Amino acid sequence: HTMLLIINVFLFSSETHYLLFPFMARLNFKHMFCVSFDEARTFLCPLLKHLGQQVEPIASHLDAFGHDTLDRVPNIDFYRNAGSVSGHRAIRPSLQELHEVFEKVSDRQTHDVLPNDDLEAIASPEDNGGVVKFGWIKGVLVRCMLNIWGVMLFIRLSWVFGQAGSGLGIIIIILSMVVTTLTCLSMSAICTNGVVRGGGAYYLISRSLGPEFGGSIGLIFAFANAVAVAMYVVGFSETVVDLLKVNDAIMVDEVNDIRIVGCITVVLLLGISVAGMEWEAKAQIALLVILLLAIANVFVGTAIPATEEKRAKGFYSYQASIMAENFTPNFRDGETFFSVFAIFFPAATGILAGANISGDLKDPQGAIPIGTLLAIFITGITYLGIALCVSATVVRDATGNLNDTITPGAKCNFSVACNFGYDFSICRTTKCQYGLMNNFQVMTMVSGFGPLITAGTFSATISSALASLVSAPKVFQALCKDNIYKALHFFAKGHGKNNEPIRGYVLTFVIAVAFILIAELNIIAPIISNFFLASYALINFSCFHASYAKSPGWRPAYKYYNMWLSLFGAVLCCAVMFVINWWAALLTYAIEMFLYIYVTVKKPDVNWGSSTQAVTFVNAVNNALTLSGVDDHVKNFRPQCIVLTGTPKTRPALLDLAHSITKNYGLCITCDVFVGPRLEQQQALTAAMEQNQMWLNQQKRKAFYAAVASDNFREGAESLLQASGLGRLRPNTVILGFKRDWKTVYTANVQEYVGVLHDAFDFEYGIVMLRISQGLDISHILEAEEEMERMLVEQQALENEIEENGFQEGRKYFFKRSRKLSQKTHATKVTMEVPHSSDVAKINQRLVEASSQFKRKQGKGTIDVWWLYDDGGLTLLLPYILTTRKKWRECKLRIFIAGQPGHLEQDKEEMQSLLKKFRIKCTDITVIADFNIRPSSENWKLFEDMIEPYRLHEGSKDTAQAEALRKEHPWKITDAELDRFEDKTSLQLRLNELLQESSRAAKLIIVSMPIARKGSVSDHLYMAWLEALTKNVPPTLLVRGNHKSVLTFYS
Repeated sequence: HTMLLIINVFLFSSETHYLLFPFMARLNFKHMFCVSFDEARTFLCPLLKHLGQQVEPIASHLDAFGHDTLDRVPNIDFYRNAGSVSGHRAIRPSLQELHEVFEKVSDRQTHDVLPNDDLEAIASPEDNGGVVKFGWIKGVLVRCMLNIWGVMLFIRLSWVFGQAGSGLGIIIIILSMVVTTLTCLSMSAICTNGVVRGGGAYYLISRSLGPEFGGSIGLIFAFANAVAVAMYVVGFSETVVDLLKVNDAIMVDEVNDIRIVGCITVVLLLGISVAGMEWEAKAQIALLVILLLAIANVFVGTAIPATEEKRAKGFYSYQASIMAENFTPNFRDGETFFSVFAIFFPAATGILAGANISGDLKDPQGAIPIGTLLAIFITGITYLGIALCVSATVVRDATGNLNDTITPGAKCNFSVACNFGYDFSICRTTKCQYGLMNNFQVMTMVSGFGPLITAGTFSATISSALASLVSAPKVFQALCKDNIYKALHFFAKGHGKNNEPIRGYVLTFVIAVAFILIAELNIIAPIISNFFLASYALINFSCFHASYAKSPGWRPAYKYYNMWLSLFGAVLCCAVMFVINWWAALLTYAIEMFLYIYVTVKKPDVNWGSSTQAVTFVNAVNNALTLSGVDDHVKNFRPQCIVLTGTPKTRPALLDLAHSITKNYGLCITCDVFVGPRLEQQQALTAAMEQNQMWLNQQKRKAFYAAVASDNFREGAESLLQASGLGRLRPNTVILGFKRDWKTVYTANVQEYVGVLHDAFDFEYGIVMLRISQGLDISHILEAEEEMERMLVEQQALENEIEENGFQEGRKYFFKRSRKLSQKTHATKVTMEVPHSSDVAKINQRLVEASSQFKRKQGKGTIDVWWLYDDGGLTLLLPYILTTRKKWRECKLRIFIAGQPGHLEQDKEEMQSLLKKFRIKCTDITVIADFNIRPSSENWKLFEDMIEPYRLHEGSKDTAQAEALRKEHPWKITDAELDRFEDKTSLQLRLNELLQESSRAAKLIIVSMPIARKGSVSDHLYMAWLEALTKNVPPTLLVRGNHKSVLTFYS
């Protein structure tokens, strides 16, 4: 067995080079050695040579720079994928290792491996020794030529030129070559823009346009190749049955004989394919030799002087008059240029035969372009040459009767055959059997040796069937490896040194046999041709799309392409699809659209850096720039929210409500502040960025995640408020939760929280504060659940260890591990053995239920809006937006406003008129006139008790003591402050009483938020106002806009 050797190079000091290499393989070395660079090289080179590995010179950074450095010179191994089969991936020093304080021991892992790295090239666990790889001639040129030279070459080409004439016939062939050449140019550009793996057309399209297009076209392309096997085999079987019929050797009847011969043939072809690519390649070479001899036989036969029998069948060797007569079209039996083109075009397909086995090519990037282009050129010249030879030697109609000669003295003007002594005028009224228009075996007649044409027909059909039988499983295997359709992953497994898709071969065999048994493919054939054309169209579009996106990663080595020619090729392929068969084209598009939608909905976990991503980015930038040049207008105002959730999953109620406001139509940024020194928090912040964004995507929350590291919460929030957004896509509303623990936390925490509110107002943000009686933060519950999961995993691992090692060996491990588990259990609030107390369990249960209440659809009820202060209309706009959402649709608005005693009806009418102009419906408007009534003494007492710990009580002290207290506790509430804001305090208490009276049954309460003037109202007094206002009521939103209009009644 070959030992895997993984070498990581570290520089531990400025004096000495060290090489740290853990040996990991079946030998299972577990020791680490530190040796000098030269010692390591001296030791490793003989070892690698002994293992059969090629040793290349090691580029030393010391040799390059002349001094010690951890930096490495550029090397291809740094840029390989994590699962590269062409070489081991090297890990360059991280930026942190170069930038941070130098440490001798590094815990560096494979940090350079991105989570979305393309792992399609994971090496097979089998030994790769002896893998068969093909060059461009045997792997691409031969396959494409054999696939393009189909049965059409010998059987229908003469009929095409008989119908269309040599003039339009040349146009048909050239137009077909234009379609295939444009596709080949696009394919060449794509396959030279990076390493090409197995999968052919599927690989090229999926890596260019993404899994949605690639997954849909890959499935139908693999199916089309599987059915194409049946088509070619049936064509071969029909020729065999015709020979049996001529020799009176029919076994059962014509249809069943086609089935019998077809099934036997496909079994033999399967045997050749399963035997391995090498045997299949040898069979292809043998078939090519036969086919070339048959083609040469046609050219030789046209130069041999015609016998009397051949002259009676319309063959007169090369004659200019015959060429002139056959130059113009003579469409019959309802045929047109497009219908004849539709019949011929499938003969030009097959250009993907080489690309479909891209995984078995030595150099796919070089082989596919040159092999495919040369195959198109050679086969195109061959089609033109044979067609023109036949058009210059054979007339359109002939009887085959030796006696149909011109009678002396009789006039003959039916065809140019009259010039050679034959009168075929009977063909004007009677269907003749010979000539270009009537005889499909013209090639056999004009050839030098007829049986060789039959052998050529066999070779053309068998080679095409064999190519399709190999292509379908290879493409299907590549599709299944990517796991786009999870149900098909069973077929991803390969066998043998060439990773042969045996399961795919069996599936292709079953499909082929099923269609062979039908023995009638006239309806299926157009669909298959359209499947191939759909692949060509997407390859062209992939090239155009990648060029249009102008991604820096689009750097094809093949330069002879043009994005607009690729687009023209895509449009041309689509047009040809409808020319061939319009209903088959529609069916193809319908199937492709269904598969595209399926893959889009399933969202496979792959990231191939497709041009679709590049174009999305370009469009986003352009749209953002366009938007930045447009002034804001009140009619287009929508809440763009920055939500201070912390880690999003820890405050689900806050996130759900924000999502309901911005869902699909507005900007929502969930924000987190990592408090502490930036350098210490940087690693956690970086990890959280991707984790939390991924969590938001999984929860289908249309929101972004942003995080900053700061020394305190206020500074971090201030950074977010100032820097969040891009251009016009900037937040205008802050959503945060009420600080429920303000009475128990440090004074600095309260000051930071209130400071954030002041900063938001300073930056002219609107503020939305959510309070739920049970609270918002469920982080402690999530931590307990995660700890329990870890403990269960460890317990399961312990049980598995005991089962594997036996009880005697596992007993020591058990006691050691049990001590660790007991320590964790003691430190955790939630354990498996010690349950919660009933009170704590109930509290947590209510908290979990409350945190998920906005996920559910809200039943019939009301949203009570207490619009007390005109803040620009945000307090009214938010509840209106909620009622447009599906979850809140059954809730009705009730409006509460403050009114003057004696003017209640007038105030109500004015509000009704305003709401009507705003086109906002509500079920009721209530005008409150008794806000100025003093709240109950009980509520006053509760409020005084609440603020007692935070009062200064300087009034009962002398002046010196009072001044000393102010300096010692500047944050405390003074008696003067309480007296100055007594009315405002009374208003909050009274408002809470009104809320409890009128809105206790509401689904949601929205109240105008009181503002604390900076420098006048202490932080604890302001928090006491908010606490007193929102206690003992349903979920409440305190809202204050930035006092700029967000509503208008002008059109």
